[in-house]
Amino acid sequence: MEGFIFLIVLLAIIFLIAFKTIKVVKQSEVYIIERLGKFHKIADAGLTIIIPFIDHVRSVVSLKQQTMDIPPQGVITKDNVTITIDTVVFYKITDPAKAVYEIQSLKKGIEYLAITTIRDIVGKMDLDETFSSRDAINDKLRIILDEATDQWGCKIDRVEIKDITPPADIRDAMEKQMNAERNKRALILQAEGERQSAITLAEGKKEAAILEAEADKEAKIRRAAGEAEAIKKVAEAKAQEIHVVYDAMMKANPNDKLVQLKSLEALKEVANGDANKIFIPFEATGALAGLGSAAEALKDGKKAKKSQIIDIEE
Repeated sequence: MEGFIFLIVLLAIIFLIAFKTIKVVKQSEVYIIERLGKFHKIADAGLTIIIPFIDHVRSVVSLKQQTMDIPPQGVITKDNVTITIDTVVFYKITDPAKAVYEIQSLKKGIEYLAITTIRDIVGKMDLDETFSSRDAINDKLRIILDEATDQWGCKIDRVEIKDITPPADIRDAMEKQMNAERNKRALILQAEGERQSAITLAEGKKEAAILEAEADKEAKIRRAAGEAEAIKKVAEAKAQEIHVVYDAMMKANPNDKLVQLKSLEALKEVANGDANKIFIPFEATGALAGLGSAAEALKDGKKAKKSQIIDIEE
């Protein structure tokens, strides 16, 4: 019986020693091993043997990318508006020994550093700028935190602002401003549409007027061309008629008296026209001169007779 109990105790001691000696490190984790209270080594993933009661695991450090949700913080902007900012930090441990021995609590250190940095950055901005400059705030936070946490064996991959909450009265004022801006843009777009419509309508009327004027011009040109062609044909017909008459007269062998008489008849017809000026053919000038001489002779005869009558009466 005593031998059985001793065997059980021995097996228990062996299992305890094995448990203290053999350590299995998981993937993406490392063990910080201390020997007699002093840093000894970093155990990577896999099987690790340590000396029981001399070596012990100081800490288990995850090498995965980790997230830290920073509690919402009240921050005063440059224009004295208190807003609440909710932030999340993505970080990764690059040196497990520094993360354990260089700072008491890595998460607390990152949290406090993020809070003070946010207040410093946002405190230099106006309210409107904080809403429009999220990316710039994120980049500045990441750079500052990454530089500060490098001595702790930590790398800050990203910093994201999840939400920026202004006070209720400021939020109502901003909503009213946004509604006013939307209404303004709607009115501007409506006015621009009406303006464009008026321009298009005016251009259409202008094009129609131009086309109408061109059509009227073309019609007048065609009408004038037709009238000119008609006048030309009439003139050609008259010329042909004159030529026929002239040929007939030449065949009849007219004397000078007949030619002069016909010229006077033609001159009479011309004088009865609507023209203010007439052109007298050279052949008619002789006849007109003869008529003038005859008229003067008749006048002289009348005067002579009248003189004779007066002498007799005396």
